[in-house]
Amino acid sequence: MSQHINTKTFDPIQQQTIFDNLIKYAVAPRPICFASTVDANGNINLSPFSYFNLMSHQPPICVFSPLRRMRDGSTKHTLENIKEVGEVVINIVSYSMVQQQSLASTEYVKGVNEFEKAGFTAIASDHVTPPRVAESPVQLECRVTNIIPLSDAPGAGNLVLAEILSMHVHEHLVDEQNEIAQDALDLVARLGGDWYCRVTRDNLFKIPKPLRSLGIGIDRLPTHIRLSRVLTGNHLGLLANVEELPLLKQSAATNLLIQQLLNTWQNDTQQLQLHLHQYAAQLLDDGEIEQAWQILLLNQ
Repeated sequence: MSQHINTKTFDPIQQQTIFDNLIKYAVAPRPICFASTVDANGNINLSPFSYFNLMSHQPPICVFSPLRRMRDGSTKHTLENIKEVGEVVINIVSYSMVQQQSLASTEYVKGVNEFEKAGFTAIASDHVTPPRVAESPVQLECRVTNIIPLSDAPGAGNLVLAEILSMHVHEHLVDEQNEIAQDALDLVARLGGDWYCRVTRDNLFKIPKPLRSLGIGIDRLPTHIRLSRVLTGNHLGLLANVEELPLLKQSAATNLLIQQLLNTWQNDTQQLQLHLHQYAAQLLDDGEIEQAWQILLLNQ
């Protein structure tokens, strides 16, 4: 487990400029709401927002937040449009369209169609007036149910609650069981400053969900495991997600590498523990939790 780490503290009021910059690095990655809207006269607007997420399944509700402009506190066209026409299409952004999405964030004057400026294809929606972005792998037709202004100060958010009426997914992304391979979407998300991140197979990983019955918890791990100099908090979290402490199997010591370690360090318990923990850490990194437990149980 990690030792005490010194921190620097930032006050959102006293150090507003620094805080406003740093918080976008820390609360990340953030999915992108690429919102298409129309005003009462039918003028189309397309703009990305990185303060966005799914907040409910039933009813299915997304929330995104168009911030007031920092320079003067004025509101953006998207917010003005949904106050006039309470509908929006949330287009999910993939890597193949991320540069065009960024271009659409340009503050063109009201009435300019960002579909045309950014080179996107507008297609008709089924249930709402704003068009969808054909290039987007997933398009969510939504009805705006509520707008919650947080303040009238520059930089203040306006929480837009949007109920999903229909979801469109590119057909080639959905298999016969109506499931999507996560890496196939090739999603991108916003980070701090000019940084984005891309969801690829290389940076995906799985975490087994906690047991429906109670895991034993880190506090019940044997002391040499809990206070290990090798095992990280992630390792301990994996080990503690069992219903009860495993029992040592006779086969655990038959591994050739384990036999060598036991023979080499039979007179040095500290070195033996160190090497067993290192081996267990490798197994845990590879997802071999049961095998890792057996290695650690040798050191009792």
